[in-house]
Amino acid sequence: MSDEHDEVVQKLVAEWVRRAHADMTVATFVDDDRLAPEIIAFHAQQAAEKMLKALLVLRQVDFPRTHSIGALLALCGEAGFLGAQEFAEASSLTRYAVAARYPSEEEPVSRQEAKDAVTLAAQVFVWTFTQLSASE
Repeated sequence: MSDEHDEVVQKLVAEWVRRAHADMTVATFVDDDRLAPEIIAFHAQQAAEKMLKALLVLRQVDFPRTHSIGALLALCGEAGFLGAQEFAEASSLTRYAVAARYPSEEEPVSRQEAKDAVTLAAQVFVWTFTQLSASE
C-alpha cells in the first residue's frame, strides 16, 4: 500500500472517530432533562456505530450501509479485532438508530434505558479506541 493511500485511510478513520466522539459527548448529557431520552439513546448508538465503522475502515473492510451494531461487531471479529464478541449486548443499541428518533407507537425510551445505552456505547467506544491505538 502506498503512503498516500495509508494517509487517506488514516484521515477517514480520524473523521469517523471525530464524529463518534461528538455523538458520545452529546450522550453524556443523559441526566439533562432538557434532552429527551430518545435523543440521548440515539447519540449513544451513533457513537458505537461510528467507532465500529472506524475499525472497519482501518482494516479496509467493506461494510454495508447499516445501523446494526451486531452486524458491525461480527465484521470486526471477522477482521481480526479480538474481543468483539464480548460486546454482544451492545446489539441492543440498534433499536435506537431509527425508531427512537421519530414519534411512534413504540414505548418511549426511559431515562434509565438511555443511561444503559450510554453505558453500553461507552464500553464499545473504549474498546474500539483501544483497538485503534494498538494499530498505530
